[in-house]
Amino acid sequence: MSETPFLDEPELVAAEAIRQKPRRGDLTQGPVAKTLLLFALPTLGANILQSLNVSTSAIYVGKFLGENAFAAAGIATMVMQLIFSTVFGLAVAATIMIGQAMGRRDMEEVRRTIGATTGTFILAGLGFAMMGHLAIPTFLRLLATPPAAFEYARTFLEVVFFGLPILFLNLLTQSALRGVGDAVTPFWSNVLNLGLSIVVNPVLILGLGPFPAMGLAGAALSGVCANLICLIFMVFRIYQRNLPIALRGSELHLLRPDWQHLRPVLTIGLPMGLSMIIMTMSAVVMMGLINREGVETIAAFNATNQILNYIQMPAFAIGGAVSAMAAQNIGAGRWDRINHLAAAGVTFATVLTGFLLLILLTTSEHLLGVFLPSGSPAIAIGNHINWLIGWTFIPMGISMVMTTIVRANGAAIPPLLILIFSVIIVRMAVGFALYPTFRADAIWWAFMASSTCSALMAIAYYRYGSWRKGSPLASRRGEPAPAE
Repeated sequence: MSETPFLDEPELVAAEAIRQKPRRGDLTQGPVAKTLLLFALPTLGANILQSLNVSTSAIYVGKFLGENAFAAAGIATMVMQLIFSTVFGLAVAATIMIGQAMGRRDMEEVRRTIGATTGTFILAGLGFAMMGHLAIPTFLRLLATPPAAFEYARTFLEVVFFGLPILFLNLLTQSALRGVGDAVTPFWSNVLNLGLSIVVNPVLILGLGPFPAMGLAGAALSGVCANLICLIFMVFRIYQRNLPIALRGSELHLLRPDWQHLRPVLTIGLPMGLSMIIMTMSAVVMMGLINREGVETIAAFNATNQILNYIQMPAFAIGGAVSAMAAQNIGAGRWDRINHLAAAGVTFATVLTGFLLLILLTTSEHLLGVFLPSGSPAIAIGNHINWLIGWTFIPMGISMVMTTIVRANGAAIPPLLILIFSVIIVRMAVGFALYPTFRADAIWWAFMASSTCSALMAIAYYRYGSWRKGSPLASRRGEPAPAE
């Protein structure tokens, strides 16, 4: 324990007792599996609500505006995923840094981290909004967007890019809340977002009441407005509950990006952001192959993605919960809990994903009919896709848990190398080698191969790698205890 000046021995003992007192959001105490599950469930609920939100908009677009608009929205989403990937890694890194500081009970470091990252995200959102708007036609041509869907996609992206700063701050705020152990506020934020989407989407798409009919642009504007309202809600909750990430008075100067606190965030965030970009670019390349199969296959793939988003939700929820929990425990030096956390994470991700997958495979055609017009040939194509690649989300969940834990101690490069090998080398090799013979099926087989390879390599690195030996994320005010 560091010395505290001007306190005698009884006061020192009392001060240490206060510092060590269990607090709200503490993920370093209690049974590992139970703590993880209780923390992950609100995150799972939030992720499901996010997918419901996207699906609600997709249903309105598909039913009201037709297959061309539906295909355009899917293509535009691929572009947004590429932009989103560039900052997602930084948001996860902020979760880890905040989580480690919470584990050490260093509230000053928590506030310095959230301040520096918030200022950076504001600038990044404004920069991407301006540059992205100019690059929209180039993005769409690179994706081989069919002429019938081109103008739809361009209109959609023009509105979405306008709201990028809000989207970026929304992402960071949810990540920071989970870092301090609050998974409930992001859940209620997504409840609000879904409710707004259900009400506002048809109003702006169809032009109900005093509003003009905006078509696909209305769906995009609905999302921007909902994100803004939800961001305001989360900020209100942060200050209402007096969470450690609330900045007040003189602390507002921490919003200036400073290298001292950005450096550790960038150390882990940039490799993870690059990982997300690689995954998205791989999907973009595969989308280029899918686009060559025609509008029906594009629509089928987009509808399938809407459903598969729910299948991958347990993996993302467990992964997000594991990230915050591992960071807090590593920050507190509780290495005795890490293996238990890994086992619990893999078990929960596998069981929950398998349960949802069973539902998907038994109701696939009915679910696809929610997004596609009755009798559309795309329904049969989408059903075929579900049966081929649905199961790949089980190894994906295992890989996510393993890589999330090692990243929580700052080991960001090995997971990146695993991803490069599995996604670029394995997926591309299988996809492009088999495509001339097997056409679209080669794409689905490529996803199977890369997911399996990634899981096996992630398990091997977690078991035998050197990620436990040190952390580049150590605070200047106190380092996480090393593993024994």
